Amino acid sequence: MSMLRDPGAARRGDQPAAQASPHLGASVTAAAVVKSYGPVKALRGVSLAVAAGECVTITGPSGSGKSTLLNLLGSLDRPDSGKIAVDGMPVPEPGAALEFRRRLVGFVFQDNLLLPYLSAQSNVETALLATGVPHHQRRERARELLAEVGLAHRERHIPSELSSGERQRVAIARALANDPRLLLADEPTGALDSVSSGRVLDLLTAIRDRRGMTVIIVSHDEAVARRGDRVVRLIDGQVQD
Repeated sequence: MSMLRDPGAARRGDQPAAQASPHLGASVTAAAVVKSYGPVKALRGVSLAVAAGECVTITGPSGSGKSTLLNLLGSLDRPDSGKIAVDGMPVPEPGAALEFRRRLVGFVFQDNLLLPYLSAQSNVETALLATGVPHHQRRERARELLAEVGLAHRERHIPSELSSGERQRVAIARALANDPRLLLADEPTGALDSVSSGRVLDLLTAIRDRRGMTVIIVSHDEAVARRGDRVVRLIDGQVQD
């Protein structure tokens, strides 16, 4: 796992913490993907191609299948039929996908899912617990990432001491812990006010530009959709032209 090049500069705020080259993202393809939950057809033959390093927003009304598609792309669920690949390799079954998610994918959810009794720093460290990284390196990595999202001064605070926007920035830092090449964000601004929402979107855009990762954002908000390079619209489980 690559570490940030200048931890001291990151913590001083002299420059962005990550200095990755462009085009390091992972390509994503879905072909004729179908997913049902009992009698409800969430996805009806969805096909999608996302280039490496592209930022795509998936939008549509509630119940259109947006989150279902994102979960399938990240191997949190499996399709009934169809094919999904990341960097040309089939996405594994959820039960066998731990290494795939650890190596390639970072997740950001609407509910930040931070552990309430841990500090911001410790919450970021949790993403590294199963990687074999020594404790002191986990600690420094978490500090660097919190500096990257503008929260170096809040690393010792627990979630209840942070604003909703700050909690979401901690969640983004946690999602970046393993240097993912694909970042999947499910309604990342859905629980935020307009000011905090704008800051989180600015942060996601800046991170993509610095790191070159592929970013796929699900949102029903048209303002969020306009932040991507391209918009994919889902209606009733189908991609609309």
